[in-house]
Amino acid sequence: MNNYFDTLNAALESEGLLATWQLHFEPIGYGQTFGYTVEDGTRYGHYVSIYRDDAGRYERPIHYKRG
Repeated sequence: MNNYFDTLNAALESEGLLATWQLHFEPIGYGQTFGYTVEDGTRYGHYVSIYRDDAGRYERPIHYKRG
């Protein structure tokens, strides 16, 4: 099981989250963490957080139901 990926798509796909990424999201910068909430029909949604390291690799996303 990989924890770092060369592309954002590969990182999101590793957790089945590729379809949750929106085209209007800003690019993730080096050394930056980006989080967003996916509306999943529950009161607070599903939170996704993804980190891009200083070398440009993406960490496996962390995600969980909110609330």
